Amino acid sequence: MMSNYIENLNWRYATKKFDASKKVSAEDLQTLKDAVQLSASSYGLQPYKIVVVEEETVKEQLKEAGYNQSQFTDASAIFVFAHQTDFGEELVDSYINHAERIQQVEAGSLEQYADLMRNALLNLPQEAKAGWTSRQAYIALGNLLSAAAAHKIDTCPMEGFDADAFDSILGLKDQNLHAVVVAAVGYRSADDKMQHAKKVRRPQEELFITI
Repeated sequence: MMSNYIENLNWRYATKKFDASKKVSAEDLQTLKDAVQLSASSYGLQPYKIVVVEEETVKEQLKEAGYNQSQFTDASAIFVFAHQTDFGEELVDSYINHAERIQQVEAGSLEQYADLMRNALLNLPQEAKAGWTSRQAYIALGNLLSAAAAHKIDTCPMEGFDADAFDSILGLKDQNLHAVVVAAVGYRSADDKMQHAKKVRRPQEELFITI
């Protein structure tokens, strides 16, 4: 029910201290991956990848590149959202080929849609392409946060890290990818005082303009 969804969003907060002894199960991690996979994306293209880090030695490296924030090692897993910094026709072509297989339609039947995407995206400057792909990654992050809250799994979205160092640690540069945002995933520590703080959001009369 919608009321339960709002309750879950009120329950979640950006967890500052995780309980390192508690691990998210493989089944629950798969549910979170499913939710991210189903995220909305412009044209459906999903021009990003998500690296899910559970290996402790790699988490230690990420912590060092993340200004020694404890979430990187105490959380059960780290979701690193990496967007494509540039792209060409291959982004559209791979999507169209996949869509034809999934929807079981004749090859070439989606060419009009492919042309629409090519005309809208391929002539953009590289910086505009990178900006667009990073925004798509943030949509996926939102899905992760909501899905985790629905399953009472804690998260902490994070931008405070050395993105170039993350790229190097995770081998992203060779894949035309760049780390843009991170989410630590796990379970809150009983010692995290932030869980008891009242949620601060703008009043709806300030936030919304109804026309």
